[in-house]
Amino acid sequence: MNNKKKVGFMTLGCKVNTYDSEALMEIFEADGYTIVDFAELADVYVINTCTVTHLGDQKSRKMMRKAKRINPNAIICAVGCYVQVAPDEVAKIAEVDLMIGTKNRADILTYIEAHRKDANRRDFVSNIMDEKIFEPLMISEVKGKTRAFIKIQEGCNQFCTYCIVPFARGPVRSRDSQQIIDEVNRVVLIGYQEVILSGIHIASYGVDQAGSSADKGDLIDLIEALDQIPRLKRVRLGSMEPKFITPERLRRLAALESFCPHFHLSLQSGSDTVLKRMGRRYTTAEYLEIVSQIREVFPLAAITTDVMVGFPGETEDEFKETLDFARAVSFYQIHVFKYSRRSGTKAAAFIDQIDETIKNSRSHTLSDLSKKLELEFLKKNDGVLTEVLFEATHDETGYEGHTKNYVPVRLQTDEKINGRILKVRVSYNSQFADKLIGDSI
Repeated sequence: MNNKKKVGFMTLGCKVNTYDSEALMEIFEADGYTIVDFAELADVYVINTCTVTHLGDQKSRKMMRKAKRINPNAIICAVGCYVQVAPDEVAKIAEVDLMIGTKNRADILTYIEAHRKDANRRDFVSNIMDEKIFEPLMISEVKGKTRAFIKIQEGCNQFCTYCIVPFARGPVRSRDSQQIIDEVNRVVLIGYQEVILSGIHIASYGVDQAGSSADKGDLIDLIEALDQIPRLKRVRLGSMEPKFITPERLRRLAALESFCPHFHLSLQSGSDTVLKRMGRRYTTAEYLEIVSQIREVFPLAAITTDVMVGFPGETEDEFKETLDFARAVSFYQIHVFKYSRRSGTKAAAFIDQIDETIKNSRSHTLSDLSKKLELEFLKKNDGVLTEVLFEATHDETGYEGHTKNYVPVRLQTDEKINGRILKVRVSYNSQFADKLIGDSI
């Protein structure tokens, strides 16, 4: 009979949440727990919540209640962003036993054992805005993937008028660079060749340490240090603020063999008037100049972005400016999302909130444009001889992988190439319009 303790995880939201959940899983495994699917019977359920949109809130609440239905005797732990910014709302959910925000998550087992003794509900949400130290959640292995996400920082100091994230994650806290290097060394030793540097605002890496004894430099200094790790073939960046990019930083990146020329530069709007209301710290002219600088150094760089539609007061003319700007930049991909009113942000009090039907229409229009721009970028890569990291398992269609500039490539071969980096010549084929075809090894 198997009496081993079991824990099920439900992770909502971003890649940073995914990383945090994987780190928590390792804490449970070290204590003898077995990780099971969230739908299975478990002794403990951990719901790592999201609050970027109201849909994230709804899904978080739904999962808390669902966990208790799966096993009424289980301990339900609600953690993360939604718990941090709305503890009063979460406290009203009877199914929840433990509440932990975005701080003290490493102590989750202590909290669980305390609950086992008296079955009392406990609220461990504290003021994240006063936090100064990076919480040492980390992973020692990556499960079932070809590339590893590495969390390098926490928090954001930008306070854009629409964004709840600074209130959920607190101020910028950078992770010690040696911890990052050690973690990357661990994942490389178990076979991973690519890492993605992630965080809430990675362009701010190091700013909280500048001038102190802990100062180890900025994001570029960190990438240069990682580039020295033997057998690490690729370093990819997560989302970043556009104004971090400068000609000098691009020059340094171009000198690194491992750097992947894929820049996810957050835009949010292609209208200067909307950007000003959002509290963004750049203009469209500045953004376009930064893109030009990138392409001068990396001609086939993938430029991807996030764009919000339906921000309060967004007119048809302002939305048209966004469409025109997207065409001018020639993005590879655009992550389109609708403005979600978040209590506690400045934009929540703005007049002229946009009707949901208009948001939906604009979302569809911009998504359609994004698909066209994606095909145009794929065609620009037609005929290129490039290295591909093959990831998907072999099936009747072959293997799939990605180039350094994150273009998906399919290759038909009987050779086992999963997890290998191979040089192939790629070509565009309208039959597989969302990816390129590898013609040879």
